Amino acid sequence: MQKIGGQSFKDGYQLGYYAGGFVEMNLGKRFQLQPEVLFSETKYDQSNDFRDLYKNILSVDSLRKIKLQQLSFPIMLNFKVANVLALQAGPQFAINMDKNKSLLQNAGDAFSDGEFAMAAGAKFMLGKFRVSGRYVIGLSDLNQLGKEEEWRSQTLQLGLGFVF
Repeated sequence: MQKIGGQSFKDGYQLGYYAGGFVEMNLGKRFQLQPEVLFSETKYDQSNDFRDLYKNILSVDSLRKIKLQQLSFPIMLNFKVANVLALQAGPQFAINMDKNKSLLQNAGDAFSDGEFAMAAGAKFMLGKFRVSGRYVIGLSDLNQLGKEEEWRSQTLQLGLGFVF
């Protein structure tokens, strides 16, 4: 679930999905480094204010629903509280996917003009299965149309994973 703050979008979280991969690297008994690569997609409804704010920039009537596709790179530090539970925290870099670029070209933009966020949550380790919950708060402005307002994201993630 994700929402973007600002008067251009309807208030509240929108459902979406994400998929990707992760690696768990042990750093002693209690710590793990967990880099990830995630693709996510969420659809947003624009508010009535969107047309008023951006009427001189583009034809906003054609943008009733806006689809945000992102490629994210979280780097989580896990602290094992128990054998089955770890607390997570770390930075996340994300870029909005451009359909006119390849996956590698999009990934190259992550650190130059992407979104920077911080993430925190918990992970349950049940054998080879992982169940995680995470809150991600965007620290960068996503608005590329102008400086009329800031768009900052907030995300709640629930994930299921399997370790090979």
